[in-house]
Amino acid sequence: MKAFVYQGVGKKALETRNKPEISSPTDAIIKVTKTTICGTDLHILKGDLPGCQPGRILGHEGVGIIDSVGTAVSTFKPGDRVLISCVTSCGRCIYCRKQMFSHCTTGGWILGNTIDGTQAEFVRVPYAETSLYLIPEGVDEEALVMLSDILPTGFECGVLNGKVQPGNSVAIVGSGPIGLAALLTAQFYSPSEIIVIDLDDNRLSVAKRFGATVTINSADGKAQDTVMKLTNGRGVDTAIEAVGVPATFELCQKLVAPGGTIANIGVHGKKVDLHLESLWDRNITITTRLVDTVSTPMLLNILRSKKIDPKLLITHRFKLDQILEAYETFGNAADTKALKVIIET
Repeated sequence: MKAFVYQGVGKKALETRNKPEISSPTDAIIKVTKTTICGTDLHILKGDLPGCQPGRILGHEGVGIIDSVGTAVSTFKPGDRVLISCVTSCGRCIYCRKQMFSHCTTGGWILGNTIDGTQAEFVRVPYAETSLYLIPEGVDEEALVMLSDILPTGFECGVLNGKVQPGNSVAIVGSGPIGLAALLTAQFYSPSEIIVIDLDDNRLSVAKRFGATVTINSADGKAQDTVMKLTNGRGVDTAIEAVGVPATFELCQKLVAPGGTIANIGVHGKKVDLHLESLWDRNITITTRLVDTVSTPMLLNILRSKKIDPKLLITHRFKLDQILEAYETFGNAADTKALKVIIET
């Protein structure tokens, strides 16, 4: 089969690999029909996540058709169309019992990280019964790919961890795919104001279309002043960090109001300073999280009811043979105006 392989820092290739086989009774082999690229994949290629070793097939998102199942799998059968969760959960360990599936002692974020992932024609999914979702009839597959990771990530790590509430003010720093996913799902809770901050005017225009009440280009270094004017000097109730670089986390610390919450979504590969000298007395909550995908069933229902359209995030489409071009497009989003790309196998 064809597979996209991480070959070391800055190195990648489309290779021919053997089709995966069942290795545990709880496994399923999925014929991937559509997958995508995540910002985390770019972090791997940059060397920010050393736990991912060269030779790994990347990718942790996608939809497909079950090819075969292990003897312990009874919920799914060959031929079923399924959504692949970016987080694999055994359903039995102490963390799974707390619904902290990202910390599953034998699972978690392993696809495209510590085991081979979804950017291939086939993928082996451990713990199939608790890591796959049957695709409802009539639901668009491309929209469903957004439910593998970015939509639950934006919702759980940004909106839920950020304690977004009706009437509150929210600032989302970063209007890439994750920031936009947080923007879409924050509207479930009717905040009075959603301010989106970025350096890219194209992404800010997309954020405006997606429901941002105010957009701010931070290139002039005056984003903090602008937000303070908008909030009468108070700051925002929730500041969502959706980039993963020191400057954006620093900005969130400057924007949050007393009693507010900073919700970190970004993957940080470099040291970030925490300014307790200015935050120690302000009743600030800072949250970190890896998506647990506990919200996926709810998001599936919302998708079926057409209350949200995550397909709006898709800007480019490629075949698996074109995945190197897809990575170049996604990795140079400022020039290509890419948000999410769909890769069809």
